[in-house]
Amino acid sequence: MNFLELAEYVIKKVQQPLTPNEIWEKAVELGLDQKISSKGKTPWASLGARLYVDVRDNPQSKFEPVGKRPTKFSLKNITPNVSAENASITSKPEKYTERDLHPLLVKFADSYYHFRGAKLKTIFHEVSVKAKKGYNKWIHPDLVGVYFSFNDQIREYEKVIIDFQNDFSITSMKLFSFEVKIKIDISNLREYYFQAVSNSSWANEGYLVTLKIDEEVIEEVRRLANSFGIGLIKLEAENIEESQIIVPATYRKQLDIDAMDRLASENKDFADFLQNVIDDNKIKKVNSKYDKVLSDNEFAEYLKEKGFVK
Repeated sequence: MNFLELAEYVIKKVQQPLTPNEIWEKAVELGLDQKISSKGKTPWASLGARLYVDVRDNPQSKFEPVGKRPTKFSLKNITPNVSAENASITSKPEKYTERDLHPLLVKFADSYYHFRGAKLKTIFHEVSVKAKKGYNKWIHPDLVGVYFSFNDQIREYEKVIIDFQNDFSITSMKLFSFEVKIKIDISNLREYYFQAVSNSSWANEGYLVTLKIDEEVIEEVRRLANSFGIGLIKLEAENIEESQIIVPATYRKQLDIDAMDRLASENKDFADFLQNVIDDNKIKKVNSKYDKVLSDNEFAEYLKEKGFVK
């Protein structure tokens, strides 16, 4: 079975338009993913690409696009069935919350080569100083992180190089900001992206992080990143090592100290994080408390408990 045959089967089965992600999710539920020969890490993206090309270039295409935010695909000459039973396929609520994604990102950052064992900390918005409604909107990142050269887990530099970096502040430390979302599509992309822009100016690198993303918005993220520098991370819950930075963040050497000061004055978690960074950097050892990196066994249990896997 190829991707187009799979899409045709699924859409016939549910009798309603679906996005490529929804088609793939239903295909997995039906066991059809085992009949696809593709070995790619993001088969739903490949499925979406095949559908877009087929609709665009094939006059005899069996598919037709429906809507734009997001684009869904239907079969020609099929009247959609919008019964409650079928509607539940696309509207079924997730068991987990955005904050439940934090341990996934912490696990990813601990081993992914770009972050080189960075230490992450959750920022709890609810502990912030109460202010006039709207005053502190979009200033809180979901997680913050720090990379110390002395804690580098990827490459063991000669001691003289580590000392040189630390003495002269040459990439001896890097600060990260993360805004975490369950799903990004064309309807919420700009709101989420500029939320990340707003709360990441204090960091060297800022990222928008998501578990699910519609393929059609990735190019828009690339365009936005060219102007505003916020990167994009796609998490893979069941295979966290397959998570990836889809769009790199722009490294900022100059930090927004005013934004950092405002956030530290309003949120104790962030102020504590900065103090941890100062203390650990002084003794050249990670001695402070950051979010725990779950062991492989703990992580597998966590995924089941939160409903990321069945």
